[in-house]
Amino acid sequence: MTAEERQELKTKLIDLISKTEEEIESFRDMVKPISPENSLGRISRMDAINNKGVASAAMHNKQKKLTQMRIALDKIDDPDFGLCSNCSRPIKPARLIYMPESTLCVGCASRR
Repeated sequence: MTAEERQELKTKLIDLISKTEEEIESFRDMVKPISPENSLGRISRMDAINNKGVASAAMHNKQKKLTQMRIALDKIDDPDFGLCSNCSRPIKPARLIYMPESTLCVGCASRR
Protein backbone atom coordinates (compact mmCIF):
# COMPACT_ATOMS: atom_id res chain seq x y z
CA MET A 1 0.00 0.00 0.00
CA THR A 2 1.42 3.32 -1.03
CA ALA A 3 1.64 6.31 1.28
CA GLU A 4 -0.96 8.10 -0.85
CA GLU A 5 -3.40 5.17 -0.55
CA ARG A 6 -2.78 5.04 3.18
CA GLN A 7 -3.52 8.76 3.55
CA GLU A 8 -6.68 8.44 1.45
CA LEU A 9 -7.82 5.53 3.60
CA LYS A 10 -7.04 7.46 6.79
CA THR A 11 -9.13 10.41 5.60
CA LYS A 12 -11.97 8.07 4.63
CA LEU A 13 -11.82 6.32 8.02
CA ILE A 14 -11.98 9.59 9.94
CA ASP A 15 -15.01 10.62 7.88
CA LEU A 16 -16.71 7.23 8.34
CA ILE A 17 -16.08 7.28 12.09
CA SER A 18 -17.68 10.70 12.36
CA LYS A 19 -20.74 9.65 10.33
CA THR A 20 -21.11 6.42 12.30
CA GLU A 21 -20.99 8.30 15.60
CA GLU A 22 -23.79 10.57 14.33
CA GLU A 23 -25.85 7.54 13.26
CA ILE A 24 -25.41 5.91 16.65
CA GLU A 25 -26.53 9.10 18.34
CA SER A 26 -29.69 9.16 16.22
CA PHE A 27 -30.43 5.55 17.23
CA ARG A 28 -30.21 6.43 20.93
CA ASP A 29 -33.60 8.17 20.82
CA MET A 30 -35.15 5.19 19.06
CA VAL A 31 -34.02 2.65 21.65
CA LYS A 32 -35.32 4.45 24.71
CA PRO A 33 -37.78 2.41 26.77
CA ILE A 34 -41.37 2.61 25.61
CA SER A 35 -43.54 3.90 28.40
CA PRO A 36 -47.03 2.45 28.73
CA GLU A 37 -49.33 5.24 27.64
CA ASN A 38 -53.07 5.20 27.26
CA SER A 39 -52.80 6.84 23.85
CA LEU A 40 -51.08 3.81 22.33
CA GLY A 41 -53.27 0.94 21.26
CA ARG A 42 -52.12 -2.65 21.55
CA ILE A 43 -51.07 -2.92 17.87
CA SER A 44 -49.34 0.47 17.94
CA ARG A 45 -47.48 -0.53 21.08
CA MET A 46 -46.36 -3.81 19.49
CA ASP A 47 -45.14 -1.88 16.44
CA ALA A 48 -43.24 0.53 18.68
CA ILE A 49 -41.61 -2.37 20.55
CA ASN A 50 -40.70 -4.05 17.26
CA ASN A 51 -39.22 -0.81 15.88
CA LYS A 52 -37.24 -0.39 19.09
CA GLY A 53 -35.80 -3.89 18.66
CA VAL A 54 -34.80 -3.22 15.06
CA ALA A 55 -33.20 0.10 16.02
CA SER A 56 -31.38 -1.56 18.93
CA ALA A 57 -29.91 -4.24 16.64
CA ALA A 58 -28.88 -1.61 14.09
CA MET A 59 -27.26 0.49 16.81
CA HIS A 60 -25.36 -2.55 18.11
CA ASN A 61 -24.06 -3.29 14.59
CA LYS A 62 -22.99 0.33 14.12
CA GLN A 63 -21.18 0.31 17.48
CA LYS A 64 -19.35 -2.88 16.50
CA LYS A 65 -18.33 -1.40 13.16
CA LEU A 66 -17.25 1.83 14.88
CA THR A 67 -14.96 -0.15 17.18
CA GLN A 68 -13.46 -1.98 14.21
CA MET A 69 -12.91 1.28 12.30
CA ARG A 70 -11.19 2.87 15.31
CA ILE A 71 -8.89 -0.15 15.58
CA ALA A 72 -8.11 0.13 11.84
CA LEU A 73 -7.35 3.84 12.24
CA ASP A 74 -5.00 3.11 15.14
CA LYS A 75 -3.17 0.46 13.09
CA ILE A 76 -3.11 2.24 9.73
CA ASP A 77 0.51 3.35 10.13
CA ASP A 78 1.73 -0.13 11.10
CA PRO A 79 3.86 -1.74 8.38
CA ASP A 80 1.67 -4.86 8.31
CA PHE A 81 -1.58 -2.90 7.94
CA GLY A 82 -3.35 -3.91 4.75
CA LEU A 83 -1.95 -7.42 4.77
CA CYS A 84 -4.30 -10.38 5.04
CA SER A 85 -4.17 -11.89 8.53
CA ASN A 86 -4.62 -15.35 7.01
CA CYS A 87 -2.33 -15.51 3.94
CA SER A 88 -0.21 -12.34 4.44
CA ARG A 89 -0.92 -11.10 0.90
CA PRO A 90 -1.85 -7.45 0.42
CA ILE A 91 -5.54 -6.60 0.73
CA LYS A 92 -6.62 -4.54 -2.27
CA PRO A 93 -6.89 -0.83 -1.43
CA ALA A 94 -10.41 -0.71 -2.91
CA ARG A 95 -11.53 -3.34 -0.38
CA LEU A 96 -9.94 -1.39 2.47
CA ILE A 97 -11.63 1.81 1.33
CA TYR A 98 -15.01 0.07 1.13
CA MET A 99 -14.51 -1.99 4.32
CA PRO A 100 -11.65 -0.37 6.29
CA GLU A 101 -12.06 -2.87 9.12
CA SER A 102 -11.17 -5.78 6.81
CA THR A 103 -8.34 -8.01 7.98
CA LEU A 104 -8.78 -10.62 5.24
CA CYS A 105 -8.28 -10.45 1.50
CA VAL A 106 -11.24 -11.29 -0.71
CA GLY A 107 -9.99 -14.82 -1.34
CA CYS A 108 -9.60 -15.71 2.35
CA ALA A 109 -12.85 -13.96 3.31
CA SER A 110 -14.82 -15.94 0.71
CA ARG A 111 -13.54 -19.24 2.13
CA ARG A 112 -14.92 -18.50 5.57
